[in-house]
Amino acid sequence: MEILRIENLEFTYPKMDGENKIESSNVSVKVVDDISFSVNQGEFIVIMGESGCGKTTLLKMIKKELTPKGEKSGKVLYKDKDIESLTDRESLEAIGYVMQNPDNQIVTDKVYHELSFGLEALGYDVDEMKRRIAEITCYFGIEDLYERDTDKLSGGQKQMINLSSVMVTAPRILLLDEPTAQLDPIAASEFLATIKKINSELGLTVIMVEHRLEEVFPIADKIM
Repeated sequence: MEILRIENLEFTYPKMDGENKIESSNVSVKVVDDISFSVNQGEFIVIMGESGCGKTTLLKMIKKELTPKGEKSGKVLYKDKDIESLTDRESLEAIGYVMQNPDNQIVTDKVYHELSFGLEALGYDVDEMKRRIAEITCYFGIEDLYERDTDKLSGGQKQMINLSSVMVTAPRILLLDEPTAQLDPIAASEFLATIKKINSELGLTVIMVEHRLEEVFPIADKIM
């Protein structure tokens, strides 16, 4: 069953002048040029390409809150519904996003605060929050990190907390932008194994931008 469809998607960033101010008259080179594809529920898709070719921009255009400012055309459809028409709650719950740098996504001081942050923002009651956090903490095996300070964690631990804090809202699609780029080889392998686990066991649709191709080729369903 199709969960996501991209139709003739194009995007151009605004041209910047010498003082880094946006010029309204001209635009720079297109970074996304007439892209179309569809993703079925439960698929594991890896997007590859040289640096600067538009992979991160494409990924952000699937998450409406992160869509950059610029000239856009084409459609991004989640379950046949334009993502621009999704409510903030629908978008936040349906599509999760994990960034490249773990430090850029953590917003609180304690791990348990980080896990509850999204649920609090969505207005879940305390009992439901406790249930979901307990399930995710157990599933990802992060019980020993629960009361730790987030700034005292290793890079791999931080990225696992970022993933857990996204998964606690039970998204249907998980977007990952080079999530292992800041991790050492062992932490990266463990993180990728976790992504494959949630894809296989939970049927979560995964779309990942990644450069560790020798590790993701064997576990992906499709490479773009």
